[in-house]
Amino acid sequence: MKSSPIEKQGTTAKFEIEYSAEEFEKALIEAYKETKDKFRVDGFRKGKAPRTLIMRHYGTDIFDDEAVEKLLQKDYPAALMEYDIEPIDRPVVNVPELKHGEGFTIRFEVQIPPEFDVKDYEGVTTKTIKYDTADEDVDKQLEMAQERGARLITVEREAQDGDTVNIDYSGSIGGEKFDGGTATNHNLKLGSNSFIEGFEEQLIGRKAGDETEVNVTFPEEYHSESLAGQDAVFEVKVNEVKGEERPELNDEFAQDISEFDTLDEYKADMKTKLQEQGEKRAEAEMKDAILQKIYDANDIEIPDVMVNSQIDEMLMEFDQEMRRQGGPGLEQYFRMTKQTGEEFREKMKDDAYRRVKMKLIIQNIARMQDFTASEEEVDDELGKMAEQYSLEKDAVREALGDFQIRKVKEDIRSRKAVDYIYENAVTEEE
Repeated sequence: MKSSPIEKQGTTAKFEIEYSAEEFEKALIEAYKETKDKFRVDGFRKGKAPRTLIMRHYGTDIFDDEAVEKLLQKDYPAALMEYDIEPIDRPVVNVPELKHGEGFTIRFEVQIPPEFDVKDYEGVTTKTIKYDTADEDVDKQLEMAQERGARLITVEREAQDGDTVNIDYSGSIGGEKFDGGTATNHNLKLGSNSFIEGFEEQLIGRKAGDETEVNVTFPEEYHSESLAGQDAVFEVKVNEVKGEERPELNDEFAQDISEFDTLDEYKADMKTKLQEQGEKRAEAEMKDAILQKIYDANDIEIPDVMVNSQIDEMLMEFDQEMRRQGGPGLEQYFRMTKQTGEEFREKMKDDAYRRVKMKLIIQNIARMQDFTASEEEVDDELGKMAEQYSLEKDAVREALGDFQIRKVKEDIRSRKAVDYIYENAVTEEE
């Protein structure tokens, strides 16, 4: 394989890959070996006929497309890596008339992200943001730690918000019981909003042994169409009421949940970490404010294909997040919300446009500043991924492959660009 110099014009890049007669012949042999079982020739068992006989029987070009496909599977991504380009759409591929025993040249035309000079990205004026950590913030964190360490104990009193009640229930609509509306020994935390709206509130004030009637209305967007919008009655028996017993805030508590010996040491460390979080939050918000000013100052033309690709990615993320939380898939979600996929895509269009424009601005600042990602930086990034997923660094590198490694490098360059505009901003006290 021999590639030509790349030719860029606007958002179009053109290049060629030249193959010798020997490379073509090798690809033809590989194509024959992988597809020969598909052909039947009289006098030979299936898959045993020689290539020349198959070509004579089915046509001399029978393996050409497969051979070219095998060449491109390897060499097209390699060419993209060589030219350091990331296409935003499928390439236009021009394959000439092929002749066995001769080489050939394939021409490619790919759409690439626009390159432009970002204006007004240095010396951006922004307000200083600071988050101070007060003792009340530490106390709130300690209270949350107490909640996490709390245990449930049976109480002989009326149920309160935050208690867990063990109940039997049976639901009906118009006097008829419905599927999924009956359960025994079900534990329900009051205030968790895990049941139909209004259900949990009607159990506050009840105690063990009480039997009561709970009246609710299913939401109009409920996942079961037969129940959506219906009024239901639940016969409920309270079997047990449990309240939370929190551990005492003392040195023993600190030793149980941390590496510190005393509560004072634990609180001091907590305050330090909260201050660090506040500093990171302030920096992130200041960077967002600076980027917003740069975003507003630059009017650029974005190819529709990039916006549509971003919408595709956002839809996939939305679908995965719903399924991860045990919700419906996209198609069922569209039915529940009474909208089409196209209507949903249209709602996402502005957000997708914003994401693409911001990404292009940051990437072009990185290009203008000639930021690069060193091998050490990439190696460090892969190390973080390996630690996150409990894998070896080499396994992460192999799993990502060259194309995804390039995205890692792009992320590093983009972070450098954001850090650059932040460090060169003019801050005003607020």
